[in-house]
Amino acid sequence: MELRHLRYFVTVAEELNFSKAALKLYTAQPSLSQQIKDLEVDVGVKLLNRTKRKVELTEEGAAFLEQARLILVQADKAVAIARQIAKAKQQRLRIGFVPTAEINIFPHVLPQLRIQNPELIVELIHLNECQQITALKNNELDVAFTYQNLNADHIQSQKIVDEALIFVIPETHPLAQQPVIPLHMLGYVDFLLPNEEDFPALHALILKLIQQHHLTLQLHKMDHLLLNINEMEHDNWCTILPFYAKTMLAPDLVVRALAIDLPDLSLFVNFNTQQDSMNTKKFIQRLSKVFCYE
Repeated sequence: MELRHLRYFVTVAEELNFSKAALKLYTAQPSLSQQIKDLEVDVGVKLLNRTKRKVELTEEGAAFLEQARLILVQADKAVAIARQIAKAKQQRLRIGFVPTAEINIFPHVLPQLRIQNPELIVELIHLNECQQITALKNNELDVAFTYQNLNADHIQSQKIVDEALIFVIPETHPLAQQPVIPLHMLGYVDFLLPNEEDFPALHALILKLIQQHHLTLQLHKMDHLLLNINEMEHDNWCTILPFYAKTMLAPDLVVRALAIDLPDLSLFVNFNTQQDSMNTKKFIQRLSKVFCYE
């Protein structure tokens, strides 16, 4: 039994005339008659009494008609819901990001993108880098902004900008009074190191810096960058952060120069090449135009 059998039966039951029903269904009358016979065989009971003069429902047919209508209504509803979801997906762009993208990228890209595509629904999803990578590979994100170059496993990456790093220390710490802080003095201060799970690229870059300059530091793991440092109750600490954090520091924290130049942290945009999303293409095109890369 298929849905078309139910549609044929409901039309015949409403018209009580095979010729009219066939015209309404754009099918031949003999074919329609055979479909109804096939349905009755599947159901196992006679649904219609038909003679040369009239067609009428049997008692079983009347009961079957009521349920057949409900099934067809539910089937139509299921089709409509599926199409609505498909349409919504076509109008949706899901972007995962690290904070610097929200501050330095989106204001330059999203306003014009929304003007050019008024029906586009942009979902901005704040995730750490590991979560973004997983979501991108699972097609739960269309675009991801990370500090890592993910070029692998159907993920294409493009460097957008290089972001400077800053050295942060409490204003009340004696070293904060130095115009340039000597590296050997950092051994007396607790160094807050962003954890590898949430900030893998920044974590690796800082460790490389420590190793290159043979620094001996008292390292302490830091989970939430700004939350941790803005709520510290003592002042014998320091850390290195991306430049975007400068505007979010508590008033008692300051940025100071070190006796070495800090490296830059590269920001990448990433997308899954297995997805053929027009919205993703439009976003990447707008991004490349604003930040002048190919």
